[in-house]
Amino acid sequence: MTLPEQLEKSTIEIVKSLFDVTLEKVDISLTRKDQQGDYTVMVFPMLRQIKGNPAVIGKQIGERLRTDSELVSDIEVIKGFLNLTLSYKAFLQDFNTILLDPNYGTTPVNSDVPGMMVEYSSPNTNKPLHLGHIRNIVLGYSTALILEATGKYVVKTQIINDRGIHICKSMLAWLKYGEGVTPESAGVKGDKLVGDYYVKFDQEYKKEVAALLQDGIPEEEAKKQAPSILEAQEMLRKWENGDDEVVKLWKMMNGWVYAGFDKTYRSLGVTFDSLYYESDTYLLGKDVIAHGLNTGVFYRKDDGSVWIDLTDDGLDEKIVLRSDGTAVYMTQDIGTAIQRVRDHDVDGMVYTVGNEQDYHFKVLFLIMKKLGYEWADNLYHLSYGMIELPSGKMKSREGTVVDADDMIQEMTDTAREIAQEQGKLEGLSTEEKEKLYHIIGLGALKYFMLKIDPKKSMVFDPKESVDFQGNTGPFIQYAHARIQSILKKADFNDKALQAAVDLPLIEKDLAVIKLLQQYPETVASAARNYSPALVANYLFDLVKEFNSFYQNVPKIVEESDADLKHFRLLLCYKTARVIKSGCALLGIEVPDQM
Repeated sequence: MTLPEQLEKSTIEIVKSLFDVTLEKVDISLTRKDQQGDYTVMVFPMLRQIKGNPAVIGKQIGERLRTDSELVSDIEVIKGFLNLTLSYKAFLQDFNTILLDPNYGTTPVNSDVPGMMVEYSSPNTNKPLHLGHIRNIVLGYSTALILEATGKYVVKTQIINDRGIHICKSMLAWLKYGEGVTPESAGVKGDKLVGDYYVKFDQEYKKEVAALLQDGIPEEEAKKQAPSILEAQEMLRKWENGDDEVVKLWKMMNGWVYAGFDKTYRSLGVTFDSLYYESDTYLLGKDVIAHGLNTGVFYRKDDGSVWIDLTDDGLDEKIVLRSDGTAVYMTQDIGTAIQRVRDHDVDGMVYTVGNEQDYHFKVLFLIMKKLGYEWADNLYHLSYGMIELPSGKMKSREGTVVDADDMIQEMTDTAREIAQEQGKLEGLSTEEKEKLYHIIGLGALKYFMLKIDPKKSMVFDPKESVDFQGNTGPFIQYAHARIQSILKKADFNDKALQAAVDLPLIEKDLAVIKLLQQYPETVASAARNYSPALVANYLFDLVKEFNSFYQNVPKIVEESDADLKHFRLLLCYKTARVIKSGCALLGIEVPDQM
């Protein structure tokens, strides 16, 4: 039990004794830097159950804490805030507890209870992954890791959008203009090759529309009558009817794309536990819709289409089946959700999808509740804002998106330039250096994506993200490498994980311990809020505090007081372990040398 947890437990017991009130939770935070104290107990939330003056209530609780607990050495009450000053001995005892926990801040996965499924990536197979996908992937992957760190069994998945008119556009363009080219003959990744033909289709289609406009045909009609779009629509009809040649082409080109995707995923360092394909799932919801018609959840209009009326819930009417009986996206998502629960031992799902789909998921989750699925209460849309570059928005049809592989390579190249300028890689082979550049570049990319609240849109600046100063991945990684250098120089042995409990500590020692104490709650809060940004910014605060500590006690290795030297080396050691743990939750590696 950490120091904040001990304080909360003691406060709950004292409140019960003083006021005969049982509190479920006590809000405790670090004391503001402009006030005296180490931790602050929030009295205001207690007023829901305890009547009286918050300052008086706070003083009563504080006096008892000081009397009954060896932890508290002094108190100060400012309105409804009870500031507690703790003894050095309390901090050192707590630090020893933290030291002895090899998995500090995380909880072993409990696979005996239903878990969560986290969906991310979910690309279309008509183009390569791009910068927007990277934000989706690293956000979903990190969220899954954080949920696992709180003891939740997690299944990581994606649904691959492998059918539809957009896929047929790439296929048609390759047939007309590809001359049999393959990824091997062209020397390019398969997803890039297919994406090139998606762009080619759009170029030729625009030429056809322009020609029809010159013939005096209105724009909307020209877009519908252009030969290319009519051919693509016919190809889609053939695919849905199982035409052998079209299906064969579809399988071949999708196979190229999957191989390309896998290479990008490996480069990003992300994995999946299961895969779903739209071509398998787009009809899944039809039986559910039929059952819902019988139970009155859905209704049929005169044209034969099936709808649900959500106006009483503040939404609108939503189609779930077309008049010709074909599925819409909502049909597919209903069926897929049910199938996933059948396939895996989960009772909830997190959908990592951009905020342009906010309304869609409100409707989906409400439909699942009306269909009577209890786990519908555990569905969450991890909505995130769009990503732009300093130069502006990206458009895939026009070929102006930033390719994910190109961005990863650019980040690696930038890291190489900076690392070579600093010249601190003595003793590493060329292969080891190249691996390090990739780790630094990828850390910069992921951290920049994750430090921002998911709901916010963002502008990604590659140069800013690799800066070794400021709130960046390399800044965090460098702190870990610096600590490893300190420990190596001191010939530190991690066998003696125990600090003396009577030491002449300074405020900088305590400041680092306080932040280490915050790690478990930070992870728990990040899981509750589905926000890796909380972990990212915690790491930044921890590294800043450690750097300040190190500036005040730079000669740790030469410290003459053996007990104090051992304590500060232990403080370095545990800080590095927490940095490594936190970065792992973000999907970021930390090198031992930079």
